[in-house]
This record gives sequence, structure tokens and C-alpha cells, in this order.
Amino acid sequence: MKLNRTTAKRKNLYKERILQFGEGNFLRSFVDWMIDIMNEKANFNSGVVVVQPIQSGMTDKINEQEGLYHVCLRGMKDGKPIEEYRLIDCIQRAINPYSSFESYSSLAESSDLRFIISNTTEAGIAYNPTDQAGMTPPSSFPAKITDFLYRRFKHFNGATDKGLILICCELIDHNADKLKEIVTRYSKEWNLEPAFIAWVNQSCAFCNSLVDRIVPGFPKDEITSMQKILGYEDQLLTVGEYFHLWVIEAPKWVKDEFPAQEAGLDVRFVDDMTAYRERKVRVLNGAHTGTVAISLLSGIETVRESIEEPVIGAFMRKMIYEEVLLPLKGDPTDLKIFADRILERFYNPYIRHQWTSIALNSLSKWVTRDQPSLLDYYKKTHELPPCLTLSLAALLLFFRGHYKTLKFAPQDDEANLIFMKKAWDTYEANHSETELVNTILKDGSWWTVNLSNEVPPLANEVARLIKTILHNDIESVVKTVLNS
Repeated sequence: MKLNRTTAKRKNLYKERILQFGEGNFLRSFVDWMIDIMNEKANFNSGVVVVQPIQSGMTDKINEQEGLYHVCLRGMKDGKPIEEYRLIDCIQRAINPYSSFESYSSLAESSDLRFIISNTTEAGIAYNPTDQAGMTPPSSFPAKITDFLYRRFKHFNGATDKGLILICCELIDHNADKLKEIVTRYSKEWNLEPAFIAWVNQSCAFCNSLVDRIVPGFPKDEITSMQKILGYEDQLLTVGEYFHLWVIEAPKWVKDEFPAQEAGLDVRFVDDMTAYRERKVRVLNGAHTGTVAISLLSGIETVRESIEEPVIGAFMRKMIYEEVLLPLKGDPTDLKIFADRILERFYNPYIRHQWTSIALNSLSKWVTRDQPSLLDYYKKTHELPPCLTLSLAALLLFFRGHYKTLKFAPQDDEANLIFMKKAWDTYEANHSETELVNTILKDGSWWTVNLSNEVPPLANEVARLIKTILHNDIESVVKTVLNS
């Protein structure tokens, strides 16, 4: 039986109070799951309109199921395994602004709208100089937000009570602050009136946030059996771990309007989330991105398989305990306990967290999640961190597209893919690992610092590691690093 509001007997619709940029598995398993619980337990009465942030996406699938889908949570609770399903009905509809711009843009004039929530990946909150006022739509997420807020400002004549609360979930430092900075830049470049900029600053709340839940996504290997359990053909079913944490940096009045804690959810409103963010991004996300290429080059498909494999598992533990934690601020005992809990989550027997999904946009992810640990380790010890250095070498090799008998299809920003292909094509002609690495570290647009200048021995060591991996095998190189 196909899943829709008729077959599921879900006729109630909520006010469209939330505009959500992003329709992927994470937002639907985390944010929308929470909103659904708040609607049930805290009388939040808030519906979500999903906006597809890029030209290709899941708008049609979401609308075919009239916004309904299931979340399956798996993990440990009170020392016992738990698996639970929940039908989510807070999404009212999805819009593709590239094909239905006015349907999307007109929401700016809605009196009900109160929140904008986003997860456009680490690459989403970025300035694009080609975006201009009047584009339908602009290409970048910040330009879309600028255009949307300006239409709202004009429609309501700058009414102070018609500002919006924006909560960003992208895994970059100060995500909402960065978004606000780019919105202000566009506003000035587009010659929008100063009163609008003042309204953005005074009437809208840009809230940095930190999200934490492992979401493997669509269970393609189990979908038939899971749909039998549900009794529906749910093409949007998504799987996540039972654990969840959302830290939001916001004024107290935002907490009063977002009743997550009243609904029993682990959502923490704080004045400063720096400590939460740094340890989570570096340990949890850094372990994922730091191991993804090594695992794929080893032919391993999931996180759990990697942590249970003796060599790769030892690599992950060495990277976290000896390199990532070393320069982190905080009590060493507390940091170790935090890392212990993270690694325990990797063993979750229910979760098949595919490395291919973690590899999405892995260049910008490595910069956000692993580069800071490498830089801080080098500053503290004046030595290269062996595991993090190997993780970088393996990542660059992954973008070659093949290794031994394995083939890969990296997914990243189109400009990054073109750049990496050109660099590897040059390598195929001259077989110079040194030239390859120097070119990538010097000219790659995704870097936030010049790694060759900041860490002088890095380029030569990465080049040496790539050459060694190509002429031997990845497992033997990992073993050498473990013994270093």
C-alpha cells in the first residue's frame, strides 16, 4: 500500500510556520522528527515547507507521499537494544524553487511563517559573486535567504514582529553568523536600503547550532522487510541512531518559542556552544571524514565494519586518542570519556552507516573536521600527526577514482571535481606525486589556509604516502603508521 495521508489516515494539517532548506535524510531524521514530537507533546502546531536547495533533489518524492514518511531509530537504551518506528507528518509540502520560484518566494509574505531551518552541507553557506538581485532563484543559499528576507521586509513594511528565527545545522563553525555575514554582504552589493539591513540585524535571530545524530539514511538493503513491518511502500523511510543532541546558541526568547525541552528532547539552548562544537566536530565527524577514504580504499563499506576491523579500528582509535584529543582544550579525563562514548556509538549493531554517504563533499568536510586537528597538533608538537596525514593522502587518492580493482565515484562540488580530475590527469602523464600534491595543496579552492606554508613538511609526506600506497597496499601503510 502506498503511503499518503489518505492511506495513513493523517488528515490534519499544520500551519506552515517553518521553512526548511534541505530535504535530505539528516534533516528528516533529526529536525523534522523533533518537530513532529513537539507537535504531539508540546502543542507546537507547526508545519514544515521543504525547499530543495539545489536543482536536483527529492521534491517530487516528498509530494507523492504528501509529506509523510517513517523514521526508524536503532540503538541502545538503558543498556538494551531498541528499535522504534515513527510516522512523521509535520512536512506539509516540498517546493523546488528552480521550477516553482513564485510558490517558494511567496512564502515570504506568510504571516504564519516564523522559522527558517537549514542544512545545505558545509559547502552551502558560501558567497557566490555571480548571484544578483532579481534572479529566480539565485544559486547560493545565502543569496536565496537575502532575496527571501527582502521580500518579507517589503511586504510587511519592515514590521519588527515579522522577523524570522533562522537556525543553521550546517557543520561549519558559527554557521548562522557566517550566513548573516553573507546576507549583509549581498544586501550592500545589491544596494538594498539600510533599513532592511537594520531589520535583519534587529528583528531576525540568526542562531548557530550543533547537531548530533548518526543517520545512515535510506535502508536499501532492508527496505523490503521494513516496508512489510510498516505495511506501506515508503520510499522516504530513513534510519538513524537512537542518540540525539541539538545545541542551539540563541536568546532566551527563542527557547520560549521552540518548546523542544518541554517535549522531552535533548535540545540545549546555550550562550556559547564553542566547547560543544569543537569536541563533537573534531571527534565524531573528524573520525568519520578522517577514516572514510582509508576505509573505501580498503574495500570496507560501513563505519561499524571499519571499527571492528583490527587494522582500521586501531587506526581510528589512534587518530582520536593520540592526535585529535591531544591539542583539544578541556579536562583530559572528560575528553577521553566523550571519545569513549563516540566510539561506542560506532559499534551500534543496528546502524549500517555507509562510507559512500560520508564521502559526499569530503574535501570541504576534511577542511572543517580534520584540518584544525592537524594544524593544532603540529603547532603543539612540531611534528606531523601520522594518522591525520595519512587520512589526507588517502582522501586525495580517493579522488583519482580507482585503486587496485576498486572504482569510486566521488561526489563533491563540480568545480572541485574538475580541479581534482585535471590534477590526476596530469599525474597519469608524468607520475610525479610531488607535483600532484603541491598543485592540490596550493591551488585547491576549498582550503581555508595554505597548508604548505602552515605545515612545511606536509606536502612531501603526503606525496610519499600516496606513492607508497600506490606501489604497495593501503593496509600495509596503515600498519606502518600504527607502529610509528
